[in-house]
Amino acid sequence: MRQEIIDLYDEFTHRGMDRRVFMEKLTALTGGAAAAMTTLSALAPNKAAAAIVPPGDSRVTARETSMSFAGKSMKLYRARPAGVTARKPTIVVIHENRGLNAHIEDVTRRFATEGFLAVAPDLLSPMGGTPADEDKARTMIGDLQPAEAMSLTSAVVTGMTMDSDSNGKVGIVGFCWGGGVVGRVIESNPDIKAGVVYYGRVPPLEGVSGIRAPLLLHYAGQDTATNAEVPSFEAALKQAHVTYHAFFYEGAQHAFNNDTSAARYDKAAAELAWQRTIAFFKQNLT
Repeated sequence: MRQEIIDLYDEFTHRGMDRRVFMEKLTALTGGAAAAMTTLSALAPNKAAAAIVPPGDSRVTARETSMSFAGKSMKLYRARPAGVTARKPTIVVIHENRGLNAHIEDVTRRFATEGFLAVAPDLLSPMGGTPADEDKARTMIGDLQPAEAMSLTSAVVTGMTMDSDSNGKVGIVGFCWGGGVVGRVIESNPDIKAGVVYYGRVPPLEGVSGIRAPLLLHYAGQDTATNAEVPSFEAALKQAHVTYHAFFYEGAQHAFNNDTSAARYDKAAAELAWQRTIAFFKQNLT
C-alpha cells in the first residue's frame, strides 16, 4: 500500500482529521469510492482477527473486573498465569486511542503467558467505558483530558503495587496513544519500575528529569510524524541520565504491533519488539 495512503490514515486516526475530509482525500488517492472503501477495510483493525492468545487459553486465568482508583470506578481486564499462586511481577497495559478492546485484552493475556500479572485499565471508564464504535472511541479519547488520563493511570499503577497477586514491582507499557500516556506518567510516579513505549508521542521535555525508571522505546521506521520528536526526547533523556534503549524498526509502519490491521502489522518487527519487551521487563521486575 502506498505510503501516502497510510500517512493519510494516520492523520485521520491520530491527529483529528474530519472523517468526511479523510474520505474525500482517500477517494482521490485511490481513484474512486469503491476503491477507497476497499482500502479502508485493509487499513482498519479487523475485529474478527484471531487472537494470538485467545480467550479461554488454558495457560491463562483472565477476567474483566473493576476497582476503585482515585475515587473513581475503573473497568480493568486482568490476566495471570493459570495455576500459579505466587505473587508475580506486574504490568499495566495502556490501550491505543480505540480504548480497551479485544486486541488489548489479547496483549494482556500474552503478558500472562510470559509469567506476569497483567492488567489493562479502560481509561474511558469515567465516560461510560469503551464503546463498540471505534470512531466514537477515538472521539472520546480526544475529549479525555491528559491530566485525567495521567491521574487514572498513575492511580492504577500505585494500586497494583499493593495487589495481593503482585510482588509489588510494577512496569507499564503503552501503545500509540497509550505510549504517550506512559511517557507522561513515568515522569511523576516513582512506583513505576520500568516503562515501555510503542510509537507514542514524546512527553513534555521539562519533566524528563523526573524519570527514575529505565525506559524501552520502540519506533516505526516509517512513522515520520512521531519520529520527528524523538531526537529532542533522546537528548533530554541523556541530559537527565535516564537509562533507556531506543529501537527503530526499518520499514515498519506506525502501529506495527497491532496484528488486527493487515496493512500496518509487521510480524518481524512485532516479534522482535516483543522479545525485547519481555526481556526488559524480566530484567527490571523480577
